[in-house]
Amino acid sequence: MKASDFYFDLPEELIAQVPLEERDSSRLMVLDKNSGEIQHKIFHDVLDYFNEGDTLVLNNTRVLPARLIGEKEDSKGKIEFLLLKRVDNDRWECLAKPGKRAKVGTKFTFGDGKLTAVVKDIAEEGNRIIEFSYDGIFEQVLDELGQMPLPPYIHEKLEDKERYQTVYSKEKGSAAAPTAGLHFTKELLEEIKQRGVNVVYLTLHVGLGTFRPVKVEDVENHNMHSEFYQLSKEAAEIINNTKEAGKRVIAVGTTSTRTLETIADSEGVLKESSGWTDIFIYPGYKYKVVDALITNFHLPESTLIMLVSALAGKENILNAYNIAVKEGYRFFSFGDAMFIH
Repeated sequence: MKASDFYFDLPEELIAQVPLEERDSSRLMVLDKNSGEIQHKIFHDVLDYFNEGDTLVLNNTRVLPARLIGEKEDSKGKIEFLLLKRVDNDRWECLAKPGKRAKVGTKFTFGDGKLTAVVKDIAEEGNRIIEFSYDGIFEQVLDELGQMPLPPYIHEKLEDKERYQTVYSKEKGSAAAPTAGLHFTKELLEEIKQRGVNVVYLTLHVGLGTFRPVKVEDVENHNMHSEFYQLSKEAAEIINNTKEAGKRVIAVGTTSTRTLETIADSEGVLKESSGWTDIFIYPGYKYKVVDALITNFHLPESTLIMLVSALAGKENILNAYNIAVKEGYRFFSFGDAMFIH
């Protein structure tokens, strides 16, 4: 299977630069994974596609303001660090820009010395292992000095940082938002519960590797990044009961999907769990837990478009994406949504 099999032509003007004023007013393409039939709706209409007894699974990770801009301690040369994941305590794996300034042993300062950092090591792909020093609590210092790490294809300034967080975000640790969840409002979630739908949460801290295109032509040779996940005993039991009752598990986003499919045993049964996942889902994969998926429109040749193709079929997905382009749907993080059922 080739990465180029998942290419489609995407005009740059369809990449959404800012979120809509109302979260649930984005467009919603509804795709029947069996027939390929497509309907065009508004996101709030997703309510009509839930059945009593279904379970909706959301990722409650919260994005860290992980972009830090500082300067070299001696020369005042500018540096930008993007925190990817905590290695231990005050050590983080980071992207450094420009990387040539971030040599092992080099020191940097941020916010007039409120935060300092020293490069301890160089990891895979040139990422830096940074050790931070500060007074107080690191997360509070980061809230004060850090900026929201918007994806590189977004060039507009984000006026409200909370618009790059889901309304149910709770567990800090992501370098990027689980963007399918950005469409939900608290009111819509309440309406869903009133339909007799279970709403449960898991945590997967999203890494930037999620959005990178596959750079090898043979898909099976792609090296997936790893991300930390957690699933509670209560959530696992509710999902297991849903499957036993013959009802549907509806995942919100590829992150929730990857977590559920990682934890499930060969029979599709879940248990309380935490760990690191590098699962790579592409056509040929047989889903064990997820029956339906709410997701955004993804990059050509990305692991994400491969994941949704595994659920709905490559031909159905590429047809849907070509229609989305023709109909002017908005793509990526602040874009429109798709419901695959």
